[in-house]
Amino acid sequence: MTRVTSAVERKQRHKSRLHAAKGYVGGRRKLYTVATEAGRKAMQYAYRDRRNRKRDFRSLWIVRINAAARENGITYGQLIDGLTKAGVALDRKALADLAINDSAAFTRIVEVARAAR
Repeated sequence: MTRVTSAVERKQRHKSRLHAAKGYVGGRRKLYTVATEAGRKAMQYAYRDRRNRKRDFRSLWIVRINAAARENGITYGQLIDGLTKAGVALDRKALADLAINDSAAFTRIVEVARAAR
């Protein structure tokens, strides 16, 4: 009888994990165990940060809307309250885009919000 080994599977597994660690520095790229741990940790960060990215962008949009709203003499909270009462269904991403790229349209939106308050 011949002895069964996992040499081929092990080689493929090591190769794939080390290939996934391409671009890492030092032992994190060259050593199997360290590369495996680094890859696992990288996946945890990626999972977490896919959710944090949504939070970060919403925060950025709010900052931009607030800055543009204050240039028009109204606060962010007052603007959102007025838009809600006026029934305007623009999300923060669209409002931030208007605030940056089309200030005249944003000014008209501020006037609508001010009138509804």
